[in-house]
Amino acid sequence: MATTTDLKTYKFNHSMIRVKDPKESVKFYEYLGMSVIKKLSFPEAKFDLYFLAYDSPSAVSAGKNVWDREGLIELTHNYGTESDPSYKINNGNVEPHRGFGHLCVSVDNIQAACKRLEDAGYKFQKKLSDGKMRHIAFVLDPDGYWVEIVGQKPIEEAEKIETTELGTYRMNHTMLRVKDAESSLKFYQEVMGMKLLRTNVNEKGGFNLYFLGYGDATKEGEGTADREGLLELTWNYGTEKDKDFKYHDGNSQPQGFGHICVSVDNIEAACERFESLNVNWKKRLTDGRMKNVAFVLDPDGYWVEIVQNEAIAGKANF
Repeated sequence: MATTTDLKTYKFNHSMIRVKDPKESVKFYEYLGMSVIKKLSFPEAKFDLYFLAYDSPSAVSAGKNVWDREGLIELTHNYGTESDPSYKINNGNVEPHRGFGHLCVSVDNIQAACKRLEDAGYKFQKKLSDGKMRHIAFVLDPDGYWVEIVGQKPIEEAEKIETTELGTYRMNHTMLRVKDAESSLKFYQEVMGMKLLRTNVNEKGGFNLYFLGYGDATKEGEGTADREGLLELTWNYGTEKDKDFKYHDGNSQPQGFGHICVSVDNIEAACERFESLNVNWKKRLTDGRMKNVAFVLDPDGYWVEIVQNEAIAGKANF
C-alpha cells in the first residue's frame, strides 16, 4: 500500500445537490443529455443518491468507473420530500441564503440548445436575449437550481445552426461564491492541488471569477468550455473586509447544495497530508460509520468530500 499521494491523479468528481422529487430531477438532467451511471440506496437512513454523468461515446469520461471521472452531478433524495408540500430547497441565489451559485453545462450550438429546452417547457432564469450578456443563459431545474448554459463555439458561428448534439455537451463547472478570494485560491491550489486556469476580472461590476481544475493548464487563447469538472469561484469586492459577512454553506437550514467531491489515489495518504496541512475537518475518515469518505471544510465552510478513486485502488468503495 502506497503511503504517498499524487495530486496529479486527483479529480473534481462531483457536485451534490439535494432534490425534492428525483423522478423530475433525473428527467431534467437526462433531457440535458446526462445518464444515471450509479444509484446508491440507503433505506435504513431513508435516502438515495443518484450519480449522473455525460456518458455517450464522445463524452470525456465515457464508460469510466463512477469515481474515476470529473463533472458528475450527485442528486440526494431524502425519502418523503416529494410528497411534502412545504419542502422547498434553497437554490443558493436568494438572500439571505446565498452561497452556491450554479452548475454549468457547455453545449455545441447555444441558440439551438436553449430553444430545445424552452420548447420542452423548462423555465429560464435568464434567456440568451435577456440583459447585456447575450452569450450565456440560465435554465432552472425542477428545484429552481440555476444551470448555466454556455457555448463551445462563438455565438455568431452557432447562430446559423438549428440542431444540437447532446453527445457534445459537458458538465463544465460548479460555481461557489467566496468571501476572500486570496484564502480560497490558496486553499484550492495549495491544499486541494487544483490549478488556476482562467481569471475574469470585472472591475466595473465589482467582482472577479476564478476557474480552477485538475489536469493540464490551458494554453494561451484556449477556452475552457470543452472541459469537465471545473470550479468557478466568484468573489465580490469588499466582502473580505466585512468581518460579519458569511456565505451560506448549503448544509445549514435551509438546505440545498451539499458539497463538492474530489476523488484521490490513496484516501489514507491524502487524509494524512490534509492533516499535516492543518485543514478544518467536517468528518475524518475514522469518524462515524462511513469509514471510506472524509469531508474537509474550505475557507467559507463549504464541504469538500474526499473519496477513493476505485479505478486506482482496484476495489469498490460501497
